[in-house]
Amino acid sequence: MVEFRDTIHEYNDRLDAESKPVCDLLREVIERELPDAESKIWHAHPVWFFDGNPVVGYDRLKASVRLLFWSGQSFKTAGLSPEGSFKAAEARYTSPDQVDVAALTAWLADARDIQWNYRDIRTNRGLVPLLGLPN
Repeated sequence: MVEFRDTIHEYNDRLDAESKPVCDLLREVIERELPDAESKIWHAHPVWFFDGNPVVGYDRLKASVRLLFWSGQSFKTAGLSPEGSFKAAEARYTSPDQVDVAALTAWLADARDIQWNYRDIRTNRGLVPLLGLPN
């Protein structure tokens, strides 16, 4: 999906000097570990999907960059903080040296295997059933 990935590249290029290196590192690792995921700008932020289901994305907040995993509260690998009222979890960074690439790689492996069904949340009347099961 070169067109979408170029759009994410453009998103990163518009970032401030503090957050761009963080986002560039996140993008590099996500694309290396999830090469078969669809990526695009979704709700104004880079997001990667499997079969139309969002699994990981990042965005620039006022004081940091947030890395968000839609199913992160169910991951085997520790280190993410719960976010929101469903199963999402996050990590926040202010510099690239804060990104633990080994943990990020493990979270991305979990994201491939463990997916709550956000794609069909409207048709499921707000329920978010589990699509993947942990190995």
